Amino acid sequence: MSAQKKKAFQIEAFKHRVVVDPKYAEKTWKILEHAIHEIYNHNASGLSFEELYRNAYNMVLHKFGEKLYSGLVTTMTSHLKAISSSIEAAQGGLFLDELNRKWAEHNKAMQMIRDILMYMDRTFIPNTHKTPVHELGLNLWRDVVIHSSAVQTRLQAILLENVRRERSGEVIDRGLMRSISKMLMDLGPSVYQDDFEKHFLEVSADFYRLESQDFIESCDCGEYLKKAERRLNEEIERVSHYLDAKSEVKITNVVEKEMIENHMHRLVQMENSGLVNMIVDEKYEDLGRMYCLFRRVPNGLVLVRDVMTSYIRDTGKQLVTDPERLKDPVDFVQHLLDLKDKYDKIITSAFSNDKTFQNALNSSFEYFMNLNSRSPEFISLFVDDKLRKGLRGVTEEDVELVLDKVMMLFRYLQEKDVFEKYYKQHLAKRLLSGKTVSEDAERSLIVKLKTECGYQFTSKLEGMFTDMKTSQDTMQGFSARHGADIADGPMLSVQVLTTGSWPTQPITTCNLPAEIRGMCEKFRNYYLGTHTGRRLSWQTNMGTADLKATFGKGQKHELNVSTYQMCVLMLFNNADRLSYKEIEQPTEIPASDLKRCLQSLACVKGKNVLRKEPMSKDIADTDTFLFNDKFTSKFFKVKIGTVAAQRESEPENQETRQRVEEDRKPQIEAAIVRIMKARRVLDHNNIVAEVTKQLQSRFLPNPVVIKKRIESLIEREFLERDKGDRKLYRYLA
Repeated sequence: MSAQKKKAFQIEAFKHRVVVDPKYAEKTWKILEHAIHEIYNHNASGLSFEELYRNAYNMVLHKFGEKLYSGLVTTMTSHLKAISSSIEAAQGGLFLDELNRKWAEHNKAMQMIRDILMYMDRTFIPNTHKTPVHELGLNLWRDVVIHSSAVQTRLQAILLENVRRERSGEVIDRGLMRSISKMLMDLGPSVYQDDFEKHFLEVSADFYRLESQDFIESCDCGEYLKKAERRLNEEIERVSHYLDAKSEVKITNVVEKEMIENHMHRLVQMENSGLVNMIVDEKYEDLGRMYCLFRRVPNGLVLVRDVMTSYIRDTGKQLVTDPERLKDPVDFVQHLLDLKDKYDKIITSAFSNDKTFQNALNSSFEYFMNLNSRSPEFISLFVDDKLRKGLRGVTEEDVELVLDKVMMLFRYLQEKDVFEKYYKQHLAKRLLSGKTVSEDAERSLIVKLKTECGYQFTSKLEGMFTDMKTSQDTMQGFSARHGADIADGPMLSVQVLTTGSWPTQPITTCNLPAEIRGMCEKFRNYYLGTHTGRRLSWQTNMGTADLKATFGKGQKHELNVSTYQMCVLMLFNNADRLSYKEIEQPTEIPASDLKRCLQSLACVKGKNVLRKEPMSKDIADTDTFLFNDKFTSKFFKVKIGTVAAQRESEPENQETRQRVEEDRKPQIEAAIVRIMKARRVLDHNNIVAEVTKQLQSRFLPNPVVIKKRIESLIEREFLERDKGDRKLYRYLA
């Protein structure tokens, strides 16, 4: 069964003509006009709104909508003119109150009128494209009241005067200001903007231009920024209390331009209180305020960052080139770390941890640290100092913190291979002398270096630890084999070092005492018997010894000395007095080492087990040495360290540099071959760029050296020059 189609119902007008009284429209309008007058005169309580609605409905229905609408406009206009006159007559401070009261009354009247004319509002007005009743009321209020010449200028002046008074610290009626401001916004955005906001912004710009000029002449930078911040917050608060929310961006832009942007160069560079002084005096609050204010204006932070970068680079350059600072490498590096901590704290607490500032700080440190070619050596000496004694008794977390800071400085180095060279030397001395604070700390640093630079960088360092462990096992085997034979002799502990893993040391001659020499031979025979195809070379300059010594009045001490010092002291078993030559000839210790050795035995107060004649700090070839039987110490164990050079002398430094340069050559060549193997044909400039890119994690290769290595590879037929273009190279398989 199919569904029946629904019929659409339609209501049609009467077919017969309805006769209307010719005076109907006039009579009905008079009734409605009277009602509108009564509403405006506050006598609406006696009106029948139902009857009035029906009258208005009938007028529209009988095609008198136009008469009704035009009559409404005329009647409202006449009432609003009267209202405008009463507002104009209001004296002084009562003006805004009167305006606000009349506006509230007008809105109430409009509500009632709209209810009466609701049918016209819904049918006649949309069909004829006229302005709806409520909007008509707003437009008439705007044109008749607000835009009357007397009200418009006076309203604008009073509003601006109230803002000025509030800026001067006076209390104003914010509720009234909010009502008037809302009225202007209700009349349309253009009314609020043209009648108030535009003039408000112009007056504000003039106000802050003059005030900022006064402040900048009388305040220091910190005070000025406080005042600017306070003014900015006041304007934001003012908007939230009684202005349009959209005004906030506009007024804050005015304050920012007049108080910050126009004076930012002078503020940053202000004498005795600008950015540099804030950094020096660690004024975190002022710096934070500067950052927050300057980020609001174009290029504000760029200026702050540039001035800070320039200052950091200048002070850093002074630090790394100061001859006094360079005398103590440990203090030099500590000063760098303190400086970095200081700037890190500023960036974290004052500059919201801004990455652009952090990058600027990193580039500044990289710039000035690499101005001093000895930075890699000094960082290694700092590590050496910390891992020998500086971290004793420190918690594991604090050790990690120090190592992380060292790694941070290490990242700034361009010559990481130079650091590796020194670090390997210093690590070797620590391991061999057993003076490292913590093997865990040593290994932790190597892991960090490995993470930073890769396996190649640390493979030899890890080999050094392997040798130390293997040596312990070897000594246990030696003791097990020869325990009975060596029980009565000196105790011997040997570390067997793999030549490739440890820093190369010149093999120096030194005649060991006979009893020690015998023990060494036994060990040599044992080791070579258990390992075939190996050679042993004694590094006497790297060993230590513990000696039992008896001084005057039978006082006994155990002396911890170097192998060289042991050789010297053992000579005094057979003589109380020896000249420099009488020590040098039987021991055959190199002159420079012997002098340092004698200096530590005879010239260090509290450690002087020998006496020197004549007494002086330096050792001469003509000096004579005597056993000091009056030596006393409150400790049974006395450690006599060699007077070691804290840092390399200039010739030693040059020698290390030459060794580094030699080590770099095969690395540069390997990089060139790798690149050419992949690219087959490449021009000179691109090879230099690619090689630099590949090697910059270890060092920055010199373009001149790269050119020489290319020439060497051409000679050895790894590469050839293109016959047509001399700057083009080809790889030869």
